[in-house]
Amino acid sequence: MKTTELRQKDVAGLQAEVKELQKAHFGLRMQKATQQLNNTATLRSTRRDIARAKTILVEKQSAETSAK
Repeated sequence: MKTTELRQKDVAGLQAEVKELQKAHFGLRMQKATQQLNNTATLRSTRRDIARAKTILVEKQSAETSAK
């Protein structure tokens, strides 16, 4: 997911996105462990998507607390 798409979401939407990505990453890890994963690059991209979403989430949360 691109950063522009993530920045358009609110905090609750970002939290839901992080949970969804973590579930997807878990499934990919299980596929890798059972030798069913063909494209191992998806693990890397999913992990980076999680980091990207978490970074934007923290930015939005800190912006909300500083605005108060």
